[in-house]
Amino acid sequence: MKKLIMVIVFFTLSFIITSSFLPNNDIKDKNSEFNHIKYFKSKNADRYKNYKSKFPNKKNEEIVKEVNIGLDKPFYRDSSPAKNLNTQYVLVNKYNFLSRDYTPSNLVEVDNTKLISYVAQKFNEMKNEAKRNNLNIVAISGYRSFDYQSTLYNKYVTVDGRKKADTYSARAGFSEHQTGLAVDVSNGKSPYYSFENTDEFKWMCNNAYKYGFILRYPKDKEYITGYIYESWHYRYVGVEAASFIKKNNITYDEYYVMFIDN
Repeated sequence: MKKLIMVIVFFTLSFIITSSFLPNNDIKDKNSEFNHIKYFKSKNADRYKNYKSKFPNKKNEEIVKEVNIGLDKPFYRDSSPAKNLNTQYVLVNKYNFLSRDYTPSNLVEVDNTKLISYVAQKFNEMKNEAKRNNLNIVAISGYRSFDYQSTLYNKYVTVDGRKKADTYSARAGFSEHQTGLAVDVSNGKSPYYSFENTDEFKWMCNNAYKYGFILRYPKDKEYITGYIYESWHYRYVGVEAASFIKKNNITYDEYYVMFIDN
């Protein structure tokens, strides 16, 4: 009997000692109200809790998603180098940046700008289908280099100040245009900023996803994207992702943390 008691005491003490050396995150994860969510990350456990305290009415799925994007911190705070370079999955936003020397491979001419070759092919397919419906979609700005974006952004800052410029223009390195996957469009008649009022825009709302394009900065998503609504700015993400994003009315930032970076 004494031997049995000693064995029980030994294993009990061993468990207590071993448990004391477990990482704090493991203990938190075990009892977390968020850890059942598919895109939960243990390293963000404390951030989820703090964000939840600020937005108690948000669903836990939204808490995890938004913290993973980085929305618990100010835009441009603790930004990281973008991953999945030279793929359709790369995410460039106010938390993920490209280096000055990054240039996508296989850029080709489309209208008066450039896009990655497979993006250009899908854009031309979309453009040609629109033509068959007596509509005209023109690519007016695709790939932009780091230096070009720097000049453009600084011009806007000079005119409107940094705070306002940040709502409609990306800082150099943080622009999707540098990926060669993004394109601004017009109908060749109206100013691009009036694209929302055109028949071409209505057609793209119903058809762009079929070619792998999404409206990148939609209405009511400014708090996620950090940019004002831009009816003219589209991003290639592939048909599967574009279809899901359209159906569920989410941004690529959200899709990325749900399915790509998890």
